[in-house]
Amino acid sequence: IACYPDEAQDIARVVDDELKTAGLTITPDARAALLPFLGGDRQATRNELRKLALYVHGKDRIAIEDVMEVVADASAVALDNVIDAAFAGNPAGVETHFAKARGEGTAPGAMVSAALRHLSHLHRMRAAIDDGQSITGAGEGARPPIHFKRKPAIEAALRVWTGAKLLDAMSALADALLQTRLQSNLAETIAHRTLMTLATAARKKA
Repeated sequence: IACYPDEAQDIARVVDDELKTAGLTITPDARAALLPFLGGDRQATRNELRKLALYVHGKDRIAIEDVMEVVADASAVALDNVIDAAFAGNPAGVETHFAKARGEGTAPGAMVSAALRHLSHLHRMRAAIDDGQSITGAGEGARPPIHFKRKPAIEAALRVWTGAKLLDAMSALADALLQTRLQSNLAETIAHRTLMTLATAARKKA
């Protein structure tokens, strides 16, 4: 029996259902920050949301600080680290953090999907920078809030990735994501190879 990760609309529906049951609302920025951490498994998603509801007990609204404290767990940190290593051109870092992310239970397809979302954010920021904005201000308001610990890695990536390189990588990541779904038995190999290819591309001059 084929089993597929939840799509974005499925995750959003689960979030709405769980928060309604708990009598909670969530701020827009908190929701945007929360969604990328969910979706690998329906029950895991519900467990994360219930853990978050328990953490904010006594309040009626979830803020972004609550999400970062509760949901940004070890698996999310490992996922962020492998993606940041890939875009920074650090193959050794990809090897280390890929293994850690897998050890935390992160699905290979989830890594590629997260890398594709991150690339989309980088592309918007790259375009803004090319229009004359600063790195720190580029794209603000056009992407989910980024934890302050990731900002140095993002700034480093923006110094080495041109708009053209990002577009090429976007096509490669989209194809890799499709292949992880079509060839689930090879998903880990596909994800690892794709992230290592990103790291190699980041080291090349445009």
